[in-house]
Amino acid sequence: MIDLKYSLVIEATADPTFFGFYSPELEGFTGVGHSVEDCLYQARWGMEEHVALLREQKLAIPNPSLNPTIVIQNQDSLARAS
Repeated sequence: MIDLKYSLVIEATADPTFFGFYSPELEGFTGVGHSVEDCLYQARWGMEEHVALLREQKLAIPNPSLNPTIVIQNQDSLARAS
């Protein structure tokens, strides 16, 4: 089971050793990884840190998703070029 509190989009880039990721539910949350697995690991801990930062800054924190999804896709610019 993948333990994420928010949905995640992982995008393959032109460089096969880099993937970008972001959460459509957690504004401002983005990152990079060297594999899909690395993105999942980085996202899990990064989401917790991001929420803690929002809390410190007294900004709105979205409710965790009841059913978070993970989407793996080509980077938008790559999909348009195909």
